[in-house]
Amino acid sequence: MLDITKDIQSLTTFRRRSGDFMKQLKKSKRPVVLTVKGKAAAIVQDAEAYQRLLDIAARADSEEGIRQGLDDVAHGRTRPAKEVFDEIRRKHGIPH
Repeated sequence: MLDITKDIQSLTTFRRRSGDFMKQLKKSKRPVVLTVKGKAAAIVQDAEAYQRLLDIAARADSEEGIRQGLDDVAHGRTRPAKEVFDEIRRKHGIPH
């Protein structure tokens, strides 16, 4: 959860106190929103927390691919593998 009193800071403040922010990132595992002229410009995050985010995104992509595949099967948008391989062989002149 974002704590607006600690997790939103100006880029200037971050530059001046980067060491303090690195300690905060490591301890809290929460990202810090950096602002320029009052608008969000960047997110700084602990490397471990970022890796967790990447892992979650990868799992979500895999789950979506599986969901789409199951939907294709349910709606008859599939063909037998032998048929597909035979078509590829014919198209590229690959003997059996």
